[in-house]
Amino acid sequence: MSAPMLEDVFKRSGLPTYTFVQPAEYDHLKVALRTAGRGVVVEGPSGIGKTTAVRKAASEMGLSEAALELSGRRARDVELIAELPNMGDLGMVIIDDFHRLPEPVKHSIAEFLKFLADNESPKTKMVLIGINKAGDSLVHFAADLNNRIDTIHFEVNDIGRVRELIKKDEEALQITISCAEELAEDAAGSFHIAQILCHELCLNAGITERPDKTTRIEIGLAVIKERVLAELARTFRDRCIEFARGRRFRREGRAPYLHLLLYLIKSDEWTVSIDQILASNAKIRGSLSQVVDKGHLTDFLNERTELRDLFHFDGYTRVLAVEDPKVMYFLRNLFWSKFVRDVGFLSVEYRSKYDFALSFAGEVRPIAEAIARILKENELEVFYDKDEQHRILAKDVESYLGPIYQSEARFVVALLSKEFPKKIWTKFESDNFKQRFGSDTVIPIWFADASPGMFDESARYGGLSIDLSKNVDASIQEICIALIMKAGEERQAEEGASRARDAAGVGAEE
Repeated sequence: MSAPMLEDVFKRSGLPTYTFVQPAEYDHLKVALRTAGRGVVVEGPSGIGKTTAVRKAASEMGLSEAALELSGRRARDVELIAELPNMGDLGMVIIDDFHRLPEPVKHSIAEFLKFLADNESPKTKMVLIGINKAGDSLVHFAADLNNRIDTIHFEVNDIGRVRELIKKDEEALQITISCAEELAEDAAGSFHIAQILCHELCLNAGITERPDKTTRIEIGLAVIKERVLAELARTFRDRCIEFARGRRFRREGRAPYLHLLLYLIKSDEWTVSIDQILASNAKIRGSLSQVVDKGHLTDFLNERTELRDLFHFDGYTRVLAVEDPKVMYFLRNLFWSKFVRDVGFLSVEYRSKYDFALSFAGEVRPIAEAIARILKENELEVFYDKDEQHRILAKDVESYLGPIYQSEARFVVALLSKEFPKKIWTKFESDNFKQRFGSDTVIPIWFADASPGMFDESARYGGLSIDLSKNVDASIQEICIALIMKAGEERQAEEGASRARDAAGVGAEE
């Protein structure tokens, strides 16, 4: 038998030739595979060995030779998957990346799984492999499916299992890696990343096949990591910047797509729940809701095939996942502040919960709503009362609104129509923001039909105007352009202050 080659031991794609490490869920998987009729859903992050485990378990049980393996990524396979319910006895069918299937096909497969379970079919076994929450997405198409399938969730591998993988590879290639422990930790649970790092380590040491005697590699991880990350940057940096800028790049905005990348970096399982982000970060709630609830994130990924291969968003579970573990490794090793500058946002530090809070009388609500809509489309955070009615319910309204107009909004935009002084709520709002005149944070918008002198306090400060007898839409556009520019200046000031603080901190340390 010929000596093992480097590419066969530290495999960067495909199934391992010499090594296999059983995941914690392996026994559960084997029992599920041999249970007649019930479908099996295997879900978890990419690159941790789900597909390898399914194939290995099927092989040990003598099921793999006749198994039909299909992928939700291949168009020709998708056509075949759609026909499976009409094809009679199928044996074992493994559908990888099934979360990629079109919704009508998912629905058809969900109904088929119900049929197989109810009939305890011994001649057809469906095994679906997908990312986190893939099972939840499938159940969406058939609510009563949950008790008819076995869902096995694969966790990110612990460092012990990654180290076991490396040790088996070391034995197969007859080498000892001095930085193996550090490398196993750096792989962050991904077998795939561990293989890539070890492969590069061996190349750097000049080992391309099994040596005659055990060889110790003393190269440090930092050297190898730098080379791997340089290669990954050539592949992924531009695409990650493209994702961070979003469908329509707005340098003044609150960078919802960029923040999604940041939350992915922090995630343990390489997925993020949009709803959890919205609940925990009020400063990007409006801008992120804008891109998700209006379908912009889904459309963005559908339009950019080069990004769809890296990220997957499930509109039902509202979970965004990284599809390629190499992307996750690249993101986690980014110099974040430099990456933000390369993306082009003016700043991603926000002193205030809202960029703008609108104060207006009900008679000019259509104008206020139009202003709010345009500002939100530019990914700015806007307090507009209708958007937050569900949060105000059962609350003390004055206690809820007061802080917003006092300090939580960076700027208060007061629509000073002739009705403004006559309304109870505008009086309440103005009582809370009037002390902010002179602090460059109140922007008056004067209506031409309001009586002269009605708003003497605001007349001392720079503002905008609108004439309802003229082209209102054009005036609204001009107002919004000015407000967006103002927000941009504020972002630049925030970024300048942040850099000054950083510089002062460095100086103090020195």
